[in-house]
Amino acid sequence: MPMKPILALLLTTSFFAQAIAQTLAPMKSNQPYIENGHERHVLDIYTPANASNLPVLFWIHGGGWQSGDKTSVHLKPQFFTDQGFVFVSINHRLLPDVVMEDIIADVANAFAWMHQNISQYGGNPSRIVVGGHSSGAQLAALLCTDHRYLEKHSIPLSLIKGCIPVDGDTFDIPAIIETAETRRRAHGQSLPTFGHRQKFGHDPAKHLNFSAVTHIAKDKSIPLFFILHVADHPDNSAQAVRLETVIKDAGLPVTRYGAKETNHTRINANLGLPDDPSTTELIRFLQQVTHL
Repeated sequence: MPMKPILALLLTTSFFAQAIAQTLAPMKSNQPYIENGHERHVLDIYTPANASNLPVLFWIHGGGWQSGDKTSVHLKPQFFTDQGFVFVSINHRLLPDVVMEDIIADVANAFAWMHQNISQYGGNPSRIVVGGHSSGAQLAALLCTDHRYLEKHSIPLSLIKGCIPVDGDTFDIPAIIETAETRRRAHGQSLPTFGHRQKFGHDPAKHLNFSAVTHIAKDKSIPLFFILHVADHPDNSAQAVRLETVIKDAGLPVTRYGAKETNHTRINANLGLPDDPSTTELIRFLQQVTHL
């Protein structure tokens, strides 16, 4: 295809994505989920018209646990509400101001507030799907596999019906640490001063504890997983396959989809676009989940 038509297509897609993203404002914005908490202890709620007893999509933003915001959801509010979901997007505190334990505790606190209050916004507190991109994928997968975070709030893991981790690289943290550090050593590069080893506490026991693969077992009410990743990214693909393998080895159903001709940013931003292959696969997954 000549260059000008390709450029026109890309620009049209970009403008289309922006237009959709601007059509839906939160029904409730900056709702605190901890009373008198940190400024980032807030969430946004998007609802379809006349919402009543609808499934809920609980979304965790990416940003390497150091940045990101609940408003960076691109097309997702419009897409998920069009699919008949109430969409909740949360903030959490960030590294290095807090440690990883605090971040996952924030996510669990946001979930607990949502579970207690979402019926007021037309959501069903017993039909929840959890998703997230990049670092949010790690947090989503951990929340959906390590029951202890929700157990502190007397919430059973069984009410989570689906999990959608998008292009994460930390489902098996010891593996990604070894991969990244071996690569740097092989190329004569110095090791990172604030890489995954440090972010997750510089303790092998913590690295295992924050890995979703550590907590998967057959009789734990693990939800259905839809693992979405960039097909040609070696680390993210390897981590996706690792997560899929552990889930399958536990005798549990799982769907993995490697998206082609995309990258870490676009795979997330394009979810909800017409004719986006990842979106097509996601719709199939959501149809499975909504029948549970």
